[in-house]
Amino acid sequence: MMRKLYFVLFLMLLQLCSAQNNLSWQGYFSFNEIKDISESSASFFAASENALFSKNNTTNILKTTTTVDGLSGQTISAVYHSEAFKKTIVGYENGLMILVNETDGSILKVVDIINKQLSSSIKKINHFMEHNGLLYVSCDFGIVQFNLNTSKFGDTYFIGDNGAETSVRQTAFFNGYIFAATANGLRRADSTNANLIDFNQWPVVNAGDWSSVETLDTELVAVNNSGYVHRYNSSVFVGFVQLPQPAVDLKARNHNLYITTANTVYVYNNQLILNRQISDSQVSDNTISFTCATAVGNQIYIGTKDKGLFSSNLNGSAAFENSTPFGPLRNNIFSLDVTPNVLWAVYGDYDTYYNPYALDSYGISRFNTSGWLNIPYSEVYDAQSITKIIVNPSNEKQVYASSFFSGLLRIENEVPNFLYNEKNSGLETLTYEGPSYIDVRINGTAFDKSGNLWVTNSRIKNGLKVLRTNGQWGSYATSSVLSNAENTSYANLVIDQNNVKWIATSNEGVLGFSENGNVFKKITSGSDAGNLPTADVRTIALDAKNQLWIGTDKGLRVLSNVSSFQSDNQLKANPIIIMEDDVAQELMYEQFITSIAVDGANNKWIGTADSGVFMVSANGQETKYHFTINNSPLPSNTVNDIKINSKTGEVFIATTKGMISFKGIATGANEDLNNVYVYPNPVRPSYTGTVKVAGLIDKANVKITDIEGNLVYEITASGGTIEWDTTAFGKYKVASGVYMVFISAQDGGETKVKKVMIIR
Repeated sequence: MMRKLYFVLFLMLLQLCSAQNNLSWQGYFSFNEIKDISESSASFFAASENALFSKNNTTNILKTTTTVDGLSGQTISAVYHSEAFKKTIVGYENGLMILVNETDGSILKVVDIINKQLSSSIKKINHFMEHNGLLYVSCDFGIVQFNLNTSKFGDTYFIGDNGAETSVRQTAFFNGYIFAATANGLRRADSTNANLIDFNQWPVVNAGDWSSVETLDTELVAVNNSGYVHRYNSSVFVGFVQLPQPAVDLKARNHNLYITTANTVYVYNNQLILNRQISDSQVSDNTISFTCATAVGNQIYIGTKDKGLFSSNLNGSAAFENSTPFGPLRNNIFSLDVTPNVLWAVYGDYDTYYNPYALDSYGISRFNTSGWLNIPYSEVYDAQSITKIIVNPSNEKQVYASSFFSGLLRIENEVPNFLYNEKNSGLETLTYEGPSYIDVRINGTAFDKSGNLWVTNSRIKNGLKVLRTNGQWGSYATSSVLSNAENTSYANLVIDQNNVKWIATSNEGVLGFSENGNVFKKITSGSDAGNLPTADVRTIALDAKNQLWIGTDKGLRVLSNVSSFQSDNQLKANPIIIMEDDVAQELMYEQFITSIAVDGANNKWIGTADSGVFMVSANGQETKYHFTINNSPLPSNTVNDIKINSKTGEVFIATTKGMISFKGIATGANEDLNNVYVYPNPVRPSYTGTVKVAGLIDKANVKITDIEGNLVYEITASGGTIEWDTTAFGKYKVASGVYMVFISAQDGGETKVKKVMIIR
């Protein structure tokens, strides 16, 4: 009996893993932070923060590889393409190695370095050097040998003094020797020596701290940590040019040497004569910082710290062009807003204590069917630390962005055109630093049914503001309900069907406000004060059943009926109790919750500060998915925001390391059945997914029969879309033919009939 139970549990686990691995994901990554670049005879291979992109100069095909394809969300530190083995090797700061096989597209994760019994702080991979089918991996502890043919690690060389760990920045093969640039001297060893694991075989050639070493035809060149370039004279390295800045990259390609500093790329020929010097001002009008450079044929490619990859021809006869795939400005998207037609993203932030300092200066991004539009900081009226963004539901061409320092920015027709601040609006600056100090902290925003925009203004007495449709401002005193309004920051703001405003606060729970009598109420910690686990509320969301879901830094609570605001003197929220291993547990117990979103089927998507994303059923009793970096393309377990496209059901998840989306089927319900459609239709033999019936009203009954009227599937819709796996109630795949889809409203007052053709 026990063996049967184990077998059933194994099948359930297998099914769950298979279900999560086959889900539909999409990546929305920034490629602007170039970490390293490699090349083949016809292509370049660039590594951004946690993604790859490559381009073949012959076919002009641009390819991207992200966590959706199998990469890690961790930070990349090195990349190398082996043309002989047709593999791209990616190294990470945590010691992970990933091999991307160009032949079959497979991706192999190699964790040997991560698993070494060493401090995690010294496992960073700095460089790859290939020689005779072996890859020499330079790490912050030493050198690891890797066989490109077998994909197995060989020996590890600890080459510091007396065999100590030392940071190896780069290696090079020259005249039968392996040279290593380390933090403790330039060292070399005879490559034919069978005992290279002995540190004594790695004597110091030149003392000091060295950043790089590279072979250029018959020359061996090394650069020390101060930017002094040396050439090898058969016994020692002799300096020949002092750079004005330290070198950040050194590569030899096609008989040229490329030395990269933050502001300049120096191109030397194989006689070490300077052929070209490229400054940052020649590449871009904006301030940029170089990170690396290489060449493919006659094209030079230069990576930058936050502006992507630039290219031009080596002879300098053409201007530089940006060769970066389109994407958001940064991976660390702090907040989103999503409508059926557009997505907006902002990057400003604050820390756990709502401190926006040091203030950041980023622009704003928009994504729609046309692609990405990035509005630079120079166009946002110097609004710093932009933390929230909202689209006017009555006019998608009007958008408002909240700055947690500068006020409220208005954007119309994708162009910022006005900044509301303490001088031209009802917004106020905090005053605890003195009357001359300007710091206007706007965060949560929400539109009411009348089109008025409500905003929170942190750390002042009148913390709730409204911009009415006539352009006038209103102000409401949160100090009437808060014990110390001038010490309170606000997270997000939602408005329920009764026009009550609900506000998440940093230290006093949740505020409810009704304009009917200008009444404030508070839900905070303590059994008699609202029953929250803590007064630090990070996010709130209203669901389809008029319930307020409250996410705090120590768990979850639900106010079962927001209409109780009108009657109850003290509002009380309760935990959701679930059964786990026959023991009553509190859902999301002690979890730091950062975001809650409600999909079209009233499921809740809950983002956390360190545990990824949970998707729970409408009542919270069932956890349908738990996505982390270990079982999904989620690039980080730290989730900043979650928003859902109500029309398509696409769930956008913004993390500290990039944004991905889950393409679910939980779309919002329609008001009638006039827009019902079935897709794909027809279902062709090569299609392996499910058939969707979309455009439904909530609780619509859907019956699918064959042409003779035999029922093969039936379901009641939760939201606007259902899916059918093209089986007869899960027993067997239905045969080729035309199938009838009968749809009726719950009360039978409205019906619709559709057809779908299945071709086996």
